Amino acid sequence: MPDDNQGSPELELIDIYERPDKIYTRSFTGYFRNLRMLGGGFLFLLFFGTAWVNLGGQQAVLFDLPARKFHIFGATFWPQDFILLSWLLIIAAFALFAITVFAGRVWCGYTCPQSVFTWVFMWAEKVTEGDRNKRMKGDKGSISVDLFMRKLAKHGIWTAVSLATAITFVGYFTPIRELVPDIFSWDIGSWSLFWIGFFALATYGNAGFLREMVCLHMCPYARFQSVMFDNNTLVVAYDHNRGESRGPRKKSVDPKEKGLGDCIDCSVCVQVCPTGIDIRNGLQYSCITCAACIDACDTIMDKMGYEKGLIRYTTENELNGTKTHLVRPRMVGYAAALVIMFGMFFYSLETRSSFELDILRDRNQLYRTNANGDIENVYTLKLVNKDETPHQMTVQVSGIEGLKANSAMTFTVGSGEVASHIVRLALPAGADTKGNKEIEFTISAEDESLPETTTSSRFITPIK
Repeated sequence: MPDDNQGSPELELIDIYERPDKIYTRSFTGYFRNLRMLGGGFLFLLFFGTAWVNLGGQQAVLFDLPARKFHIFGATFWPQDFILLSWLLIIAAFALFAITVFAGRVWCGYTCPQSVFTWVFMWAEKVTEGDRNKRMKGDKGSISVDLFMRKLAKHGIWTAVSLATAITFVGYFTPIRELVPDIFSWDIGSWSLFWIGFFALATYGNAGFLREMVCLHMCPYARFQSVMFDNNTLVVAYDHNRGESRGPRKKSVDPKEKGLGDCIDCSVCVQVCPTGIDIRNGLQYSCITCAACIDACDTIMDKMGYEKGLIRYTTENELNGTKTHLVRPRMVGYAAALVIMFGMFFYSLETRSSFELDILRDRNQLYRTNANGDIENVYTLKLVNKDETPHQMTVQVSGIEGLKANSAMTFTVGSGEVASHIVRLALPAGADTKGNKEIEFTISAEDESLPETTTSSRFITPIK
């Protein structure tokens, strides 16, 4: 009786909770690396520089939470304007979806803060501890004075970058020109100190130690981005038709004579990958589309005298020899949605009023008869002043002849204040009005510095 185990492949058991091996990335050069450095430099300049820009004596971007005022490049927003923030977040989400449909996870590879800071921290490793092989050898061997000083320098750079990042981030909520001197004079508030420590630790831990774990296990985008891919999406891919069969050879050897493809199986594409994957195994959710493997492979192809592009930005359709359709219904739909939403957002931003008026009728009583026999309706006026200065506001009512006010119609509303005022409107009993009729409340500033705001409501009288 034959042994059932003979000839059967051995199964490898993988513990999903097993601690993964540390990834040692290899340094490389190339077009996409230069592109990423330029993009990262611009993002760093934008993040660290904007906090120090002043416009008219005011920090250009400052989210003043205690005062509930949000200053963004000369415009002041209040909590009542948070609907605009919702619009902006929805637009950003649709833009991310559109980019993913077109070119995969390029956001992750080039502009995601986790990726950008991870590349900076990996650069710090290289300049202090050396390239990949030297770092691997140092971690396997015993600690020496030289290695200890190198690691100390690395962590010093990590700490400096983390602190600078945290201070700048907090500087968008506390005026940074006051925050930095307070730090050096040890006169910083406890909450500012807490958040600086928190964000410094988060940057230090995420970019220094967690790194690819954030992309693989903590980022939800890595999980749902695959549903937005199709065969026309640009992805980083290995050309199996050209590369296989892979194998080492000398530069002088013709690979066709040995039945080999262009891949020399050097594994440089794996060594430069920040998430540690082998792109030759096909498209994987762990790939952040950073194109590091493209730069590394193109360098090897140059050395071997082969054509570049063994690993490249391409589509599944192109790899399979069919036509790629970059313009397709899904892309058109996302583009149309973005154009419409951008238009609505900027229209709302442009027509945003500095003053809002909302009218609430007394719901407990439709109308009542006062001591003079007049028919009276009660209204609550919600006044929102989104201007930087207080204003004296006057309310006028129109729509019914003979309608008069039995309460004050002039109010002072402070800067950023949401004020409530009770207004009583009365109509003589003999007035020829039955049922209800629309009336208009018009509010205006006495100094005429704000445009008039008009809101309608209804005045209710007895039917008989």
